[in-house]
Amino acid sequence: MTSLLKTINGFQIFHKCLKQSIDMITIPKRNKYLPKPRYRHPEWLPKPQRVLYDEQLTRDNKEFIDEVVKDKYPSTETKLSPLKIDPIEPIVEWKPDMQRTGLIAKKIGVYPLWLKNGKKVTSTLLQIVDNEVVKYIPPEEFNPVKTRTPPIQVKNRRGCLVVGAENIDPQLVTKEYYGIFNNAGVTPKRILRRFIISPQAALQPGTPLFATHFKPGEIVDIRGKTIDRGFQGVMKRWGFKGMPASHGVTKTHRRPGNIGSGGTKARVMPGTKMPGHMGNKWRIIRGVRILRINTKYNVIWVLGHNIPGEVNTYCYMYDTLLPLKKHKTAPNFPTYLPTITEESLSEELYADDVHPFTNPTLEFKENS
Repeated sequence: MTSLLKTINGFQIFHKCLKQSIDMITIPKRNKYLPKPRYRHPEWLPKPQRVLYDEQLTRDNKEFIDEVVKDKYPSTETKLSPLKIDPIEPIVEWKPDMQRTGLIAKKIGVYPLWLKNGKKVTSTLLQIVDNEVVKYIPPEEFNPVKTRTPPIQVKNRRGCLVVGAENIDPQLVTKEYYGIFNNAGVTPKRILRRFIISPQAALQPGTPLFATHFKPGEIVDIRGKTIDRGFQGVMKRWGFKGMPASHGVTKTHRRPGNIGSGGTKARVMPGTKMPGHMGNKWRIIRGVRILRINTKYNVIWVLGHNIPGEVNTYCYMYDTLLPLKKHKTAPNFPTYLPTITEESLSEELYADDVHPFTNPTLEFKENS
């Protein structure tokens, strides 16, 4: 029967009449479900310094332009907003389910502190540089980025507050980027960050944010980008021990060794620890305690030296999301406003168990 069909199929007369049956196997596209990679310049790559227009300004003209910029955008050294000086109304009483904004901090170093029991601890210094509110998006207009998993339906929807940090020269930014700050009436910022807040914690654009937004002893979460280490091996990336240095080992001292993918599997299992790019990823350190605050220079001391990022890089601080370490007493809600507070804060604020440097370390008492 098979030979007869082959013979009939060979004739050109019946070739078009016969219907060939072919089994088609469809393979789904894997790229359809994988997100597209983002191509960004690495942090260690120096940014090009270019001039848009070679105006050939003289020294006198340059000084005149700087004076105009300072008059239009006064600095935040006066601790008053150029747009909103009056207190924000209404002042809502804090409740445990409310969420306020955070701060954009600059990591400036590591410093030791001593507790009152004599224990030495390591702390990281974070400076709050020119933080101001740029824009508030109400819950009706705030649409977060859509992810693969559907968002959790929250009964009380939350809004978004855009906060900027580190003033920059308005002449060096584009017209579109300048329009964001021109509408708010604040100096153009180098860093912008969104914080999810409750509608009761909304702040008007131009409101300055200081280090006293937090109190010593509070618990915060810090989000930052880790140091970019480049392509590294398994010993530095994952902490592998490596092969022996003697006893017949040849050129495999820092190699990963057998990854166990032979036999029936015959493939590399997903998640296998292998060499690759290390660092330059967002990480969150939760449950970090504030030990000390300097109100003059807006510097915050937080416990630990494992804050992600290099020195002079920015991280984001906000109230912790850990359920057992949330606020039990009312914080500065929606933020610390020096215009409506009657009591003036001292320059140095310490937690209860931190030893201030101004106090004597040892006390000698005469025997009675």
